[in-house]
Amino acid sequence: MYFASNLRLLRKRRGLTQGDLAQALGIKRPTLNNYENKISGPPLDVLVSIADYFGLSMDTLVRVDLTKLTGFQLKELEQGNDVYVRGSRLRVLTSTVGPDNEENIELVPEKAKAGYLTGFADPEYISSLPVFRLPFLDREKKYRTFQISGDSMLPVPEGAWVTGEFVLDWHTIKSGEACIILTRDEGISFKIIQNNISENGTLKCISLNPLYEPYDLPVDEIREIWRFVHYISPELPQGKIEIEHLLRSINNIQNDVGELKAHLLKKA
Repeated sequence: MYFASNLRLLRKRRGLTQGDLAQALGIKRPTLNNYENKISGPPLDVLVSIADYFGLSMDTLVRVDLTKLTGFQLKELEQGNDVYVRGSRLRVLTSTVGPDNEENIELVPEKAKAGYLTGFADPEYISSLPVFRLPFLDREKKYRTFQISGDSMLPVPEGAWVTGEFVLDWHTIKSGEACIILTRDEGISFKIIQNNISENGTLKCISLNPLYEPYDLPVDEIREIWRFVHYISPELPQGKIEIEHLLRSINNIQNDVGELKAHLLKKA
């Protein structure tokens, strides 16, 4: 039974004192202290109140050692995504952790993308992917890095490593955000999103490269969505350089035309 340690952990994660939580639950602070120190246990009605307060099932509160969960897993629970409460509504994510029980960032290279389409929910496949850490990212969120192909998102170059934050609730995606999307038929794609889920059950996928037409993607074809965080590439983006080069070329042409016009007027 893990009730005492779970209660202490959940209280501290919310930044509450024993007095704060006791007042919210309608019990005395010494009583709560006894619960946290295993001196006594709560009656059923108080246990129900505690579970409801933290949005957990009583089974999770009592039977699951929450101190062994990662920050990402705890945050999912705190957002109401307890598998015992939500059942089939929970979108389960297969993940890996390091020896310190902290979330890894798995890398999905270009050569592994075909396998990811069928193995994204397979713990054995996910554990076979290379992993790394980025210390400046939020430890309570889940990230994964994908190598992109093609030129649809220029100036982000082909072969760049794009890191995304796992999105559980697709309704939270804001129009204009960039996302990595795993679909049933198309595999992995990296696009700017216009969120039309509430209107017609689709996401409009837009490329940065204007040569590619936007298209609507029904949500029932989507398997995962990762919100863009950053990308890593050995190449410098070319878009700005090309524009500046074009402007310089136009300026040179204008100067040449001006000199030619002056020469012709002088000759006339």
